[in-house]
Amino acid sequence: MDVPLVRLAHARSGDKGDTANIGVIARRPEFVPVLAEALTAEVVRSYLGHLLAGEVERFEWPGLGGWNFVLHQALGGGGIASLRYDPQGKSYGEILLDLPVRVPAFWLGRGNLLDDAA
Repeated sequence: MDVPLVRLAHARSGDKGDTANIGVIARRPEFVPVLAEALTAEVVRSYLGHLLAGEVERFEWPGLGGWNFVLHQALGGGGIASLRYDPQGKSYGEILLDLPVRVPAFWLGRGNLLDDAA
């Protein structure tokens, strides 16, 4: 079954110059292995490809159940150099939270893991 990432994780993003970053933290420890497999740098690059020209790097946060994604050339030059109306990366985490993630079917339904994760 596919569910949006927001059911499994929290995200927060920011920017500096032409680089954005997205921090993602699993809502439950049980979600970490599924997210580790699903949230590769390549998947994030593909999902946000319409917003960035550069590569995406993924850094693990040991002990936190999370990752930091660094998005290069993600803001059209950044700040006043960009022709975008709002060249900030603060919304990128919210955009990523719509990413569909495949989870085991038994995680869904009344009284299961996803019900208690919010």
